[in-house]
Amino acid sequence: MVETLRVDYGISDERVLQAFLKVKRHLFVDTMFWDSAYEDSPFPIGSNQTISQPYTVAYMTSIITKHYQTGKILEIGTGSGFQAAILCELGYRVCTVERIDLLYQKAKRIFEQLRLRIALRYGDGTLGWSEMAPFDAIIVTAGAPSVPHSLLEQLNEDGRLIIPVGDTERQRMMIYHRQGDTIYETKTNTFAFVPLIGREGWNK
Repeated sequence: MVETLRVDYGISDERVLQAFLKVKRHLFVDTMFWDSAYEDSPFPIGSNQTISQPYTVAYMTSIITKHYQTGKILEIGTGSGFQAAILCELGYRVCTVERIDLLYQKAKRIFEQLRLRIALRYGDGTLGWSEMAPFDAIIVTAGAPSVPHSLLEQLNEDGRLIIPVGDTERQRMMIYHRQGDTIYETKTNTFAFVPLIGREGWNK
């Protein structure tokens, strides 16, 4: 998996690659997928959700490591917990929000089993986590129809929101960089995520 990230996709941040070596992806998927857990593929995790392919996780993580060596990160869409575990391994203070109770309970169990210091909340991720704000970076692991204003408001002075924005089929990965009262927008690659459901996302 790590060689695929390095050679096929050009992920060059050694911190990110080392995190992928240390965090065991098979622990975050059902046992029926263990034999193929280190392939560059998404897998179903229940409730019509998926664990993102490793490249997607590495790509979004590399945006964070490029700008922040340390800091507090908010993840929207805990899912399997793999992305949060990667960020935790990198030394960030990680907060994560999951709206589906079944996935929230699964993630809670695996964080406890692996003794990961991750703050986990059950609720509407499109509203962020105001009690824990501000955040140096916010990473959204589901596709949004537009940018949730609540998330922009919870960014730190030099914070970045990384979020896929588009329709329910394809989204453009966007980076919103807050500098004072100004938000700068950068468009990056195209991905396909499950829909971001919530008050400031898609309707159920």
